[in-house]
Amino acid sequence: MVKVNDIVRFLNDVGGGKVTRVEGKMVYVEDEDGFERPALEKEVVVVDTAKPHHATYEKPLVIKSKLVEPDVPEPKPEPKPVEPVFETEEGEILNIILAFEPREINHLNTTTFYSMLVNDSNYFLYFAYMTRGDEDHEWTTRYHDIVEPNTQVPLDEFGHNDLNSMTHVAVQYIAFKQGKCFKLKNPALVQLRLDVTKFYKLHCFHETEYFDMPVLQLDITRNDLPTKPLRIDSSALENAMRDKRRRDERPQRKPKPVHKKKMEIIVQDLHMHELVDNLAGFSKADMLNYQLAKFCEVMKANEDNLGQKIVFIHGKGEGVLRNAILKELKRKWPACTVQDASFQEYGFGATQVTIHKH
Repeated sequence: MVKVNDIVRFLNDVGGGKVTRVEGKMVYVEDEDGFERPALEKEVVVVDTAKPHHATYEKPLVIKSKLVEPDVPEPKPEPKPVEPVFETEEGEILNIILAFEPREINHLNTTTFYSMLVNDSNYFLYFAYMTRGDEDHEWTTRYHDIVEPNTQVPLDEFGHNDLNSMTHVAVQYIAFKQGKCFKLKNPALVQLRLDVTKFYKLHCFHETEYFDMPVLQLDITRNDLPTKPLRIDSSALENAMRDKRRRDERPQRKPKPVHKKKMEIIVQDLHMHELVDNLAGFSKADMLNYQLAKFCEVMKANEDNLGQKIVFIHGKGEGVLRNAILKELKRKWPACTVQDASFQEYGFGATQVTIHKH
């Protein structure tokens, strides 16, 4: 007959344990994991009977000693040896590229794409890649890890359904070296707007110095300088326009003489970064108007200097600024002659104006 505290084994199953209670023909067995299992009495066999005990006293209370043995610290694992890193002479300068490669270049409307990271440097990168959509206010981390030097790493795969959540991409990194001295690099967070319509256009994918297959490539850091997109601030634009109106209302002062590259030729650079210290708040139209205003200022200051040659450096670009200059000359100074400036001295994108009697 099975009794409480007997040690039993199951006849038709694996395992057994100690009997905790007996109810009629049912016995309850507690296994080594502390779980209680019911079984018929005839389905168990006693392997060790319960030891007799005296009912005249309870189990004595065991008082734990206040003496606590000191904790013996576990030995620290020995650090793994740092494997040597293949370095290049050019790799001391950070170049980090984010690229998107289509799985099937000839089926852009249906294919999926791979996100790829190129770490063209001798530095390890603790790196995170994040995206968000225009309607989203929070970012989603798509990949983060430590990227080894001079390596190309696949980040993730996505399809056209994911593009709406990728209109903005952000890359954050810290550069460091292991096991040797190195020059510190500034940590960076680069945010870029991604034109997702390019994923449907074959001509937007090109082979590059890092990829034999056509990819859509974005520079994150080039020659240690993180990419920083132009941010348009409407309030800054309004303040700039207000300042301009105030200057226009003041008594006109004689313009300061512009720098002359040669004694007989005046050179005026019309690139925006040469005219203003901060481009924030300027739209393309504002920039063009500002450049034309500077052009007219220089022409007006020299319109009485017959024979004066003035070289305006406007850049090659799409020719928008040059065409606007030609229209202003035809309208206000039709007697002046115009020609391309010397390529050897000024490169492409420079126009020479000679002042004649008007």
